[in-house]
Amino acid sequence: MSLIQIRKRSLTIETIFHEGGPVVDKPLKLAAACAVIQNPYAGRYEENLMPFMAELRSLGTLLAQELVDTLGKDNIEVYSKAVIVGVNGELEHGAVWHEAGGWAMRALLGEPKAMVPAAKAVAATGYRLMVPLHYIHASYVRSHYNTMEIGIQDAPRPNEILFALVMGTGGRVHSRLGGLTKENVSVHDGQR
Repeated sequence: MSLIQIRKRSLTIETIFHEGGPVVDKPLKLAAACAVIQNPYAGRYEENLMPFMAELRSLGTLLAQELVDTLGKDNIEVYSKAVIVGVNGELEHGAVWHEAGGWAMRALLGEPKAMVPAAKAVAATGYRLMVPLHYIHASYVRSHYNTMEIGIQDAPRPNEILFALVMGTGGRVHSRLGGLTKENVSVHDGQR
């Protein structure tokens, strides 16, 4: 029997034309793909979480592919992952997403070099989580530091987990604070 029982999925897309300054020629698009699943370990301690982490790779691929299809593979410049564990679970039940979600995004995007940032929490139903984003090829590209909010009104229920992947088409629309640019990335600029 599968450890992954999906109750619902969501896809959220933000299109940002300006942040109070001039309207940009090419708007920034940020997208979050989420899945709410039954937590197979809710209310109990499980020593070995490795089978769950391995099985979650398929969910990671499903969500990552949805984002690639939505934004276009060649347009994606930022990424991240997030988890909200219902209150009958533990943070470690969400930490399995580090490998499963990150691996899936890197595999579909051609193995970019930057680590995949993450956010996770154990929280009540309806909790909203701010997810950090950065450039997929180097973590220290300042123009691409951003966040996107994820969450679903009726999730996660106490015995559920909400898993999310986030991707976007660029840096902040009015970035003007200097620092490393994507054109000048070299080894040791936040690459794995």
